[in-house]
Amino acid sequence: MANPPNEKPGSWRWFKSFQYDKNKDSPSDARNVLLVVAALITAVTFQAGVNPPGGVWQDTKDGHTAGRAIYAAHQTAFYVFLISNTLALSSAIMVIISLTYRFPFHFEVWFATVSMIITYGSAVFAVTPKESVRFRYILTAAAGPFLGRLLWEAFNRWGGTILKFFRSIRSTFKSVWGK
Repeated sequence: MANPPNEKPGSWRWFKSFQYDKNKDSPSDARNVLLVVAALITAVTFQAGVNPPGGVWQDTKDGHTAGRAIYAAHQTAFYVFLISNTLALSSAIMVIISLTYRFPFHFEVWFATVSMIITYGSAVFAVTPKESVRFRYILTAAAGPFLGRLLWEAFNRWGGTILKFFRSIRSTFKSVWGK
């Protein structure tokens, strides 16, 4: 591929042509792209949670139980997989809910999404050996993106007030203690 004029070989400047440009791209186009990407991430992570890598044991013998994830034998790796997969699913669902807010059939989207989250959780709990995973970590990972967004919005709304409060405490402390 030939380099455009005034561009050095190996430059990453070409990457900018794929970025969102508010002068050329409409917000509805950006929303549509984000919805497609979020839906793909949701589909892949849901499928990975329901059918874990390596599959499930087909029979109960040699210390394993039928229907449990084979991958769970590698406890640390399985933890990383479950938590990362749950974070990705939860984040993608949050994007879908946010981008469809106040659209027609929004209630139905919420209902379907909550049902899908319950199905995912049930499947993960069903295939995960009870002794190999502490489920509170998975639940925390599922809630993480929602709590992160809530904290972000709260800080954007009240962050200036909170910072002023702490600065006033600090200045009071300095005037009283002389430090």
